[in-house]
Amino acid sequence: MVRRRLGDPFAWSSQGFLENAVAGANPLHGLFTWFANYPGVIDPLVVTGQILIGVALLFGIAVRFAALMGGLQMLFFWTAAWQDGVMAGLPVEHGYVVDSTFVYLLLLFGLGAWGAGRVVGLDAKLEETEIVQNSPWLRLLLG
Repeated sequence: MVRRRLGDPFAWSSQGFLENAVAGANPLHGLFTWFANYPGVIDPLVVTGQILIGVALLFGIAVRFAALMGGLQMLFFWTAAWQDGVMAGLPVEHGYVVDSTFVYLLLLFGLGAWGAGRVVGLDAKLEETEIVQNSPWLRLLLG
């Protein structure tokens, strides 16, 4: 019943968008058409990544890592919207250079740089654990 109401998120496919919507003049056109050849791998990675990023940001767990991965996804989404190459017309769907995807990109990188997980998330508790105290490189993921 729930699946009928919400739909199956893993039934979504980016193949049509990657094959047809990404303009040939886009500097990353080859990369996106290569992604379109593997929808069985790319689509679940995108959906699962978005779910994991959202859960991590909601609970403040590994905020820096989640924000970096979310920003990387937004960067891919933003570059996929380039219509006619870098200088001939950056994303024109909602704006030229600064569209909603670009704003999300900046916000996610800002969350990671600020270390928001330490302020209102569970990262502060995780940093007190012995594992993180003995492995300072783990602090780079938390925040």
